Amino acid sequence: MTLDCLGQKCPLPIIELARAFPSLAVGDVVTVLADDPAAEPDLRAWCRLRGQAYLGRDGDAFTIRRVS
Repeated sequence: MTLDCLGQKCPLPIIELARAFPSLAVGDVVTVLADDPAAEPDLRAWCRLRGQAYLGRDGDAFTIRRVS
């Protein structure tokens, strides 16, 4: 799944991720496209607080795996 959050300011990418997460199965990967400078630290923190796996960044694409 890819969430296009380009042009959105935080916390909107986090809100979109949280809305989409229930539809993901454990092991699924989601890519969040975000160009807000706060996106990376916010996504890392969200993953840490929710026990999910932040897999990394490639430009404006942030990859997260659902682990629980």
